[in-house]
Amino acid sequence: MASLFTDKAKITIKAGDGGDGMNSFKSFKGFANGGPDGGDGGKGGDVYVVGDKDKNDLIDFRFGAKFAAGDGERGGTNNRFGKGGADVVFSVPLGTIVRDAETGKILCDVYTDGEKKLLARGGNGGKGNVRFTTARRHAPHFAQKGQKTKPHELILELKVIADVGLIGFPNVGKSTLLSKISAAKPKIANYHFTTLSPNLGVVKYYDKSFVAADIPGLIEGAASGAGLGHDFLRHIERTRMLVHVVDISGIEGRDPYEDLKQINAELKQYSEKLASLPQIVALNKCDICGAEENIKAFRKKCRKYKLYPITAVTGEGTRELIEGIFEVLDTLPPAEPIPADEFEYESADVNEFFIDKDEEENVWYVTGGLVDMLERNVVLSDPDSMAYFQKVLKDKGVIKALIARGVQEDDTVVVGGVEFAFKN
Repeated sequence: MASLFTDKAKITIKAGDGGDGMNSFKSFKGFANGGPDGGDGGKGGDVYVVGDKDKNDLIDFRFGAKFAAGDGERGGTNNRFGKGGADVVFSVPLGTIVRDAETGKILCDVYTDGEKKLLARGGNGGKGNVRFTTARRHAPHFAQKGQKTKPHELILELKVIADVGLIGFPNVGKSTLLSKISAAKPKIANYHFTTLSPNLGVVKYYDKSFVAADIPGLIEGAASGAGLGHDFLRHIERTRMLVHVVDISGIEGRDPYEDLKQINAELKQYSEKLASLPQIVALNKCDICGAEENIKAFRKKCRKYKLYPITAVTGEGTRELIEGIFEVLDTLPPAEPIPADEFEYESADVNEFFIDKDEEENVWYVTGGLVDMLERNVVLSDPDSMAYFQKVLKDKGVIKALIARGVQEDDTVVVGGVEFAFKN
């Protein structure tokens, strides 16, 4: 039984949490309470995707795969850093677009073999208590927690990478044509919807070559989801040109020219860009009785496209068709990956904060993703920036949480690199 081709899947990824910093003090014989020596926690692992030319579809992700990077380890004594979390890397077929499921934004287009793209960064490790020493504070009894990360859902969408897309109704001979002009070996039989997945083949002609994709047969209504068309139209969005294969014999009782018009109408409904791609027409099955008269009638009706009579099963006319394809390709720019959107996951929850108190020095510390965000955005010397800083502390509930924990008037509060006396 043939496996089901999968070209779209939803997965979940999670970068690793950062390890907590260590709160510790030097202790050795004859000197029980030395200075602080707590090390930083390790960084959480990152999540990467890599292109693999040997993969053909997304079947590995069909049932909602989950990829979680390792968490960073806690910092150690004697200023030792915690070990970083292990990265996680998963591979996808070339031509896979990775989108954020929530926003639809494109994180990357995996276009070349071995190409490695960062999807989510691990959380930073928390600072050990040695990092909180100042000229006035020599023995902080506090360490920072590591950054926590959130899971994210992604949509993987495969769009095959090919120079030429072979399109047309089912059973017009696209798979046979591909097998004749390339080394591809698609399954071929005399019934509709033989091809259940795109087949790729490299066509070589002297010192030149191109990649052709045999797209499953489209039918009227494909752009609206009828048949297999809607699922596979995305696979010709990357192609530089189209070869429209038509059954000129009319052996199945359809009008070849009406077939051409219907498929092109589907392309236009699905995408104006797709409909505007350069197109030539291969008139297939010219060896069948009645084809010659049909070719004459077709030529009178169709003057927009260049026509190439062929018999795919014997290879007759395919050389002229290949030369015609190269004539068009030589005038077109090379294909390029789809540009990513300006989008990156935050490595930590920017609304998260933690409150800890150094009881011995009566100092309150606020840390977490919210504080990291403020440190990136607040300029201490700018009054407007400081006003923003104070507003965020109030709006995000930091002030309220400090009061609930028992902060008193004029207590010292440290938020990132900002130290102030609390005023209610």
